Amino acid sequence: MTLNRYRLQYLVKQKHKGAIKASRLLQRPERLIGLILLGNNFVNILASSLTTVIAIKIANNHGVPSEQAIPIAAGILTLLVLIFSEVTPKTLATLKPEALAFPAAWVYSPMLKLFYPIVWVVNAIVNVLLKILGVNVAKKKQDSLDKEELKSILSDAGDIMPVRYQNMLLGVLDLESATVEDIMTPRNEIIGIDLDDSIESICQQILASPHTRLPVYRTSIDRVIGFLHLRKVLVSLNDVNFDQKKLISNLLKNSFVPVSTSLHKQMQSFKTHERRIALVVDEYGDVQGLVTLDDLLQEIVGELITEEANVRAQNDGGYLVDASVTIRELNRITHWSLPTKGPKTLNGLIIEFMEIIPEAGTSLKLHGFLIEIIECDKKTIREVRFHPLK
Repeated sequence: MTLNRYRLQYLVKQKHKGAIKASRLLQRPERLIGLILLGNNFVNILASSLTTVIAIKIANNHGVPSEQAIPIAAGILTLLVLIFSEVTPKTLATLKPEALAFPAAWVYSPMLKLFYPIVWVVNAIVNVLLKILGVNVAKKKQDSLDKEELKSILSDAGDIMPVRYQNMLLGVLDLESATVEDIMTPRNEIIGIDLDDSIESICQQILASPHTRLPVYRTSIDRVIGFLHLRKVLVSLNDVNFDQKKLISNLLKNSFVPVSTSLHKQMQSFKTHERRIALVVDEYGDVQGLVTLDDLLQEIVGELITEEANVRAQNDGGYLVDASVTIRELNRITHWSLPTKGPKTLNGLIIEFMEIIPEAGTSLKLHGFLIEIIECDKKTIREVRFHPLK
């Protein structure tokens, strides 16, 4: 019963004969338990009966009253059974289940066939008693894991798996529960090309851009015309005829996604439509942010390409944090568990808690953390310090 069921399944796939027999026995645990307890109780009762008979004979041979001999024999037998038949073997089985379970499976399998009629009768009576108590014996709990249990197992993998691989697998599991709103570049940080600017300004922006794809709009990001892949126009920038119309002719089609789209669905959408970038819109159709395939991949391999400059560890164990960092990113870097339901950035989380935009120097306690506001302006918090946990 202490066998690791997932390791057992692995050994069954490897054609381990002892594991195969043990797995078959565990498919009907009530039969296995019935067989073991049948044999266990029979041997204990038989040993008790024999001990009583032997104790009476020895007492009669030595002229000792049997009333005194029987309790002494019972005490000795209890001690022997407890040490050699209960505590020692069961402790050993707990520590090394495979070493005992696999050989025992070879014994239990033929015994179960031999004593099956008795075991069946015992189990039938037990099932009736359980039904009287309101227990549904037909409904068996499936030996499966939900997502949170699997995440807990991965987190506790320890030396079995490098931390970076643990984080990647945890990131994959989070793709279903997280949305594009959790990872998008917010509206105020979107870098795009405004067609109302002069062509010289647009060319300069293209040459200086750190991104390969940019949204192109008129006046406002809500009026996006399309996306520009810079590689398509770099050769044409020195052309004297290059203007806004030629730029528009090289645009890729717009792609919009709701803020509630899960990362898993968005990953599938990018794959299906062969795109790498999309604008995130709210229920009114207003642009709230921008999400790219790189953002999605960073959720999985974030440990490899993370921009940890936003979260700087201090010598005293505290952290200096850019308040614009997303809470998910902060949790991933620091291994904290700040709530991700609600505000998506640290700035939003603090403002929601305080219900005002605080001044620099303000301190607060938030979800068990002592936080000091280092820098802010009239609209937002810029930088905060997390003091060390005590």
